[in-house]
Amino acid sequence: MRWIASAAFGLEGLVKRDLERLGAGGIRTLPTGGVSFEGDGAFGFQANLWLRTADRVMIEVGRFEARSFEELFEGVKALDWPDFLPRDAAFPVRAQCARSILMSPRDCQSIAKKAVVERLKTAYRVDWLPETGATYAIDVSIHEDEAVVALDASGPALSRRGYRTWNGEAPLRETLAAALALLSPWRPSLPLYDPCCGTGTILIESALIALDRAPGLTRPFDCENWAFMPKDAMARAREEAGARYEAAKSRPLDIRGSDIDPKALELAARHVAQAGLTGRIKLEKCDVRDASPGAGFGAIVTNPPYGERLGDARAARAVAEALGGLQRRSGWALSALTADRGFERAFGRRADKRRRLYNGRIECEFITFSGGSDK
Repeated sequence: MRWIASAAFGLEGLVKRDLERLGAGGIRTLPTGGVSFEGDGAFGFQANLWLRTADRVMIEVGRFEARSFEELFEGVKALDWPDFLPRDAAFPVRAQCARSILMSPRDCQSIAKKAVVERLKTAYRVDWLPETGATYAIDVSIHEDEAVVALDASGPALSRRGYRTWNGEAPLRETLAAALALLSPWRPSLPLYDPCCGTGTILIESALIALDRAPGLTRPFDCENWAFMPKDAMARAREEAGARYEAAKSRPLDIRGSDIDPKALELAARHVAQAGLTGRIKLEKCDVRDASPGAGFGAIVTNPPYGERLGDARAARAVAEALGGLQRRSGWALSALTADRGFERAFGRRADKRRRLYNGRIECEFITFSGGSDK
């Protein structure tokens, strides 16, 4: 099978690296975002289980040129849907269009749905499809007049790890939080500190990385209910992931966070508990100006408030200035995600590395200031 791991702009390299570690074949970065790869059903399930920065994992059912609604209808209808969808399958359809003649996602969604219905009614010799069974969500993506049709094997987005059921102000998606940890100078052998930890997402994702815990270990995936997927192999993959975590869960861990907002810290404590990490992540109430990561050397990784996000540019600049003071006092490397173009001026130093990322729809830079020499 050919699979697609969709990902936010800037994270394709991390997804590709994880797929290489899993042993995927035929890996290709896609111009529309994400990475395609080859593997059997069991491997697709492992991708769902282990990819930390991908949004979804999907099976590519087919691709074809679609310059008209008729071409879209006939192209979708011609695909081998009976090989994938049983007669009682529930198959919601979503569509997206970019740089194409067909630019109405709603119309494309409706036409694709009708095409699948017609194909299945003919194949199963029925006049009506109940859609009462397992969910086989269909994704139709049209880019530069090429339609790619896929089955969503994930279900809810892969960012839904299952531990975060409460959200504070301006929540950071779990997949992006994992990316920040992976793109920073932090490594599992080093301490990590987040002085603007909010509801704790960066801290938890870093702990999952350090403890070799699959991000999808405690959540289900739609493909586990699909008739053509290898149920025994998927069960073994989940058991093996659980065994890896059990073997690593007692590793030494130095991950700490602080925030000035007691409500955010209360949510962070709940999320840490729901992630099964009580006692492994330390939290405290502290102003950034008074924060201290501790002795030795480590990495500060944070998503501080920025004016565009919270509507208070002056306060955001004050936090940036305080982070600069913290970095100089500690000598630790510091990485921050920001949309504030004045961040470095307030911080008091130009960044050593920068990378463009998106926090939702907000264009940001992930900037890193090297440590050690300032201490």
